[in-house]
Amino acid sequence: MLEAQKRPVHLYMEANPNPNSLKFVANFMLTDDGVSFDFPDEESASNSPLALELFNFAAIERVFIASNFVTVTKKGDIPWEDIQQHIRDQIKNFLESGKQPISTQFDADPLFDENDSEVVKKIKGILDEYIRPAVEQDGGAIVFHSFQDGVVKVLLQGACSGCPSSTVTLKAGIENLLTRMLPEVKSVEAEGV
Repeated sequence: MLEAQKRPVHLYMEANPNPNSLKFVANFMLTDDGVSFDFPDEESASNSPLALELFNFAAIERVFIASNFVTVTKKGDIPWEDIQQHIRDQIKNFLESGKQPISTQFDADPLFDENDSEVVKKIKGILDEYIRPAVEQDGGAIVFHSFQDGVVKVLLQGACSGCPSSTVTLKAGIENLLTRMLPEVKSVEAEGV
């Protein structure tokens, strides 16, 4: 009987602005484009077999999965040098086994809602086209939360959650871009930070 061939997995690590987070990048997509999953604790990870495995490491505080990467946030008192290779091996072995990192499936695009106002559609479009790629490069994500009275509220996920430079990114980058492109937008705030 032939043995099933393992999927070739190439995984490399990238630092990002959050010193407690490390980005593990795969050579293939782990989620649909633009869809991300943030697991701030083990209890929230019921739909991610990969995140559940990673939470078995006592040093892990948060797991974030998007496009072709997994961002792992560790507890502050543990040096990366002590755990990064173990985490990398765990992710690589999981992906080589052919298991899916996320068990959730969507019938419709979770990012866009046909009932959104025209302004909200434009905000989501700008976030998706201009902001998301840059934030993903740093191992995180930005998700639209709400728009009311000129204030856009967003959720910062992955490496962006708790990152020392996220406030600067939010105000100097995201708010600046949205207020310039859409006169209806007066400010941008992070929700749940």
